[in-house]
Amino acid sequence: MSQAKTILSLLAESLSGGSVRIVDLTQPLEPKTPVLQLPPQYAQNPPFESGILSEYDDRGPAWYWNWFKCGEHTGTHFDAPVHWITGKDHENNTTDTIPVDSFISPACVLDAVPEALKDPDFLVSPEFVAAWEDKYGQIPAGSWVLFRTDWSKRTDPVAFLNEDASGFHTPGWSSEAITFLLEERDIRGIGVETVGTDAGQGGKLQPAFPCHSLLHGANKYGLASLTNLDQLPPTGALIIAAPLKIVRGSGSPLRVLALIPNN
Repeated sequence: MSQAKTILSLLAESLSGGSVRIVDLTQPLEPKTPVLQLPPQYAQNPPFESGILSEYDDRGPAWYWNWFKCGEHTGTHFDAPVHWITGKDHENNTTDTIPVDSFISPACVLDAVPEALKDPDFLVSPEFVAAWEDKYGQIPAGSWVLFRTDWSKRTDPVAFLNEDASGFHTPGWSSEAITFLLEERDIRGIGVETVGTDAGQGGKLQPAFPCHSLLHGANKYGLASLTNLDQLPPTGALIIAAPLKIVRGSGSPLRVLALIPNN
């Protein structure tokens, strides 16, 4: 216990003294927040809505508060295993039952900004991961693997979703890369800057939507619509990503924070 207190005291001192910095990886949540639109035969994720309940007026003279409505997978959000059919039978697979020690984990940040700029349909391959590991070391078990593309800098919702007649065009992960990270590295999950964890053309891969199918089938997690990944080092960040404790929740909007050395 004394050692734990020492570790926590050092962290508190590092935060207050500025040697550890907190980076917000969360997009603002508002009515113009882009949401993924599914084919018309399926139920749609509604846009974020909010309204004022009272604002120091006759509805409540001394208090201000709002109501809001949105789907669980809106804005910067957490994907729980139960979100996909492959993860529906795992124990503790919903936002209210996932072990809380899963919400704080180290992160590795894979930078593919040049590749995504050149090709919006770029997919991370096992070879891309291997090249990253040659430079920065093996990805530790239990890590978040975050995919930096600077896609979050696309502030226009139309450019962010990047849809044409053939569907959405956003970078993501190959099935082979996800399989490698699961089977050989035992990661906590993956995080992306795009509207969902899979590539825009992920439905054409085998299996379709591998981040959802393979990750959640392995009882792992996803983070989508992250931002500020350009402020994180390739290794050394600690991620805090705790979803709302929604009973039987398949996910939720959340505030994702990264603790990094302030060198």
